[in-house]
Amino acid sequence: MVPRRQFAEEAPGAVAWPAIVIERASKGSLVDKIVAVLTAMISGKALGIGTKMPSVRQFAKCNGVSTFTVVEAYDRLVNLGLLSSRRGSGYYVARHDIASQLPPAAVAGPVTVDALTSDLYSGVSDALPVGAGWLPPEWYGEDTILDAVRHAMRIPANRLRGYGHPLGFPALRQHVAAQLTDELFPVEADQVLLTHGASHAFDLILRTLTRPGDTVFVEDPGYSNLLSLIRHHGCNAVGIPRGEHGLDLDALATQARQAQPKLMFVNTVLQNPLGTSLSQAQAHRLLALAEQFDFWLVEDDIYRDLAGRGEASLAAMDGLRRVIRVGSFSKTLSPVLRVGSICASGSLMPELVRVKMLTGLTTSEVNERAVYHAVTGRAYRRMVDRLVAQLDAGRERTIEALAEVGMEPVARPRGGMFVSAGWNVAPTPEHNARSIADAALRAGILLSPDEFFLLRPSTTIWFRFNVAYAHDPVLRAFLHSALKRPIVQRSASSIP
Repeated sequence: MVPRRQFAEEAPGAVAWPAIVIERASKGSLVDKIVAVLTAMISGKALGIGTKMPSVRQFAKCNGVSTFTVVEAYDRLVNLGLLSSRRGSGYYVARHDIASQLPPAAVAGPVTVDALTSDLYSGVSDALPVGAGWLPPEWYGEDTILDAVRHAMRIPANRLRGYGHPLGFPALRQHVAAQLTDELFPVEADQVLLTHGASHAFDLILRTLTRPGDTVFVEDPGYSNLLSLIRHHGCNAVGIPRGEHGLDLDALATQARQAQPKLMFVNTVLQNPLGTSLSQAQAHRLLALAEQFDFWLVEDDIYRDLAGRGEASLAAMDGLRRVIRVGSFSKTLSPVLRVGSICASGSLMPELVRVKMLTGLTTSEVNERAVYHAVTGRAYRRMVDRLVAQLDAGRERTIEALAEVGMEPVARPRGGMFVSAGWNVAPTPEHNARSIADAALRAGILLSPDEFFLLRPSTTIWFRFNVAYAHDPVLRAFLHSALKRPIVQRSASSIP
């Protein structure tokens, strides 16, 4: 392949760049290929420590790729420790040796596991969905959901004209507002915007409030799909450590002082993947920091119905002044219905609606009618109570089953669908969460390895387990075999 032209020097005295060759004909994403090429150059010391990288725009122009691709590649190299980012200045080579400490796949990005990531969401695979984010249909109450769908299909003929209300089905918005007013804080129906699930809500918020280059805080570990979405919008994702006792708010204050974030996404209740909840005191301090450093808080509140009463609510404490609440029905009904919501201040709502209409027009009134019929029925509350009881029992069984193969919880979950657990051992190039997940795929088991949820390399080996499937004997047998492979015990550490 003919090498692409050299980068022009960006400033007097800058180092002239060698040609960059991207093998576009081979398999793999452009991001993976760019990361691999630059990693080889840095590790081979073709680029000295302190060398300034081309700007995102210049790299994209010279190589015929999008700026989003370059941002994601640079961001991954920053997370690997090979580059450093200096606000207002650019990216610089940070060190040469860190790549040798990581599994080779960590440089190129997920390959085998990510190829089947869609199976963890779609439910079409025959593999045991241990790492999935959805529950068996019978746990949701199939009869209730099917009856709701049949009822929604009897939509009045006059509603078959047009695309529907820009904010979403009015009756469901009124119900959401009434429920929030009764349980958390006063809100009007016009402050509720319906979406195609929580991920669509996150996308609309990012489109509305951020621009490429903005800094966005996330929890680390946190929701894996959100990290990719932030990078897709050209934003810089910065992780704030979260563990057994909640967020590291001292680290958050330090990062906020340096990075000037535009917004932060946070799971207040039953965080994914740890299953922990913020205390009232932590929630109050988080709000104070958002006020001090002037950034938005996006409260991912989709698991609240699976938690007990009295848990902290950022939206309730703040009154929607700088908090945007995201809800969803995917965890208490079927995720197939794809209905979520944004609850925000009246001043912010018009711009959110405008962006929603620009990027996809209205949401499905049929789906929203089905959800409305289900959640307003007499059986719904009993169905949710039954679901919570099943999850509680499944969670205890999961923790016991994982203990049999020497796995400890990363954090003791307070409730919900997940237990994140692993072995207190250091990953090696031959034996790490990704290699184990790769082997699990070949054995017909879908696992979610630690790297799906982390911005930083993990110091141990762990996975997120769905409690509906994690006590299956097939999984235990596989984990027993995985444990027997050569691993290096850490002498003094804990699972992050």
